[in-house]
Amino acid sequence: MNAADLEATPLGALAFAIFAASTSAILVRWSGAPSSVAAFYRVLFTTAIVAPIALARHREEFARLSGRDLGLAVVAGISLAVHFAAWFESLDHTSVAASVTLVQTQPIFVALGAALALGERVDRGTVAGIVVALIGATAMSLGDAGEAPIAGATAYGNALAILGAITVAGYVLAGRSIRQRVSLFPYVTVVYAACTLSLLALVGAQGHAYLAYPSREWLLFLGMAIGPGIFGHTVVNWALKHLESVVVSVTWLGEPVGATLLALVLLAEVPDAITVAGGLVVLGGIYATTIERERGRGS
Repeated sequence: MNAADLEATPLGALAFAIFAASTSAILVRWSGAPSSVAAFYRVLFTTAIVAPIALARHREEFARLSGRDLGLAVVAGISLAVHFAAWFESLDHTSVAASVTLVQTQPIFVALGAALALGERVDRGTVAGIVVALIGATAMSLGDAGEAPIAGATAYGNALAILGAITVAGYVLAGRSIRQRVSLFPYVTVVYAACTLSLLALVGAQGHAYLAYPSREWLLFLGMAIGPGIFGHTVVNWALKHLESVVVSVTWLGEPVGATLLALVLLAEVPDAITVAGGLVVLGGIYATTIERERGRGS
């Protein structure tokens, strides 16, 4: 395998992970459980899958984890939990268009955080790619604005969506920092465990049942863990060791594109022209950001 193959592998894995993550919306749509319950069991089952592997293969590495790395991993897990909670809650207070658009501003916060905390250079070409991708994401959201236009959105719902963007950016940045020193499975085990405990507390606070769900729901929870959890987020965390956080973050904007295509096939939901055009612009922004990164590495 030559250098070009090694370079292409993380990008290919990231593309596959985004496709896997795109199945989340379909599985959630099929589920009748409260969103916080679905999120809790998704992360719980994902943790149950990765933890035995981590303990069997990396037991000594757990003992060597520094207090700083352990703390950052816990912060990443809590950030991921807050992201889920804030984003889902925002949908009860603002339009879907406003919520999705605002939560997808996370590449901006990743770029700022990467420059300030990680010392990663964010040049004009990368910024242009981010802007293009965000314009496409906005167009996709406007294409499904429904009966609640953005003009009528509440400030509270918008603030929750922005909080979701900030916290998922923190999750990406923490992973980029720790993954330079800590192996994949020890890292994700700590992150997912912290996220699980946070969502466990949320489900209890909301008064939802923990166990009273039919077998179909349990299969969907397991599907969320294996698809978006293992093949989605876990592969993304692997890619964070090899790719800059800004590239990983912007590539996440491909998730609505994948979800739209899956909804077309599995749910017979036909996207309108604005949604299709927005998806193409998102892909263009992802491509521009990735190409600019490659040029920066080569210079």
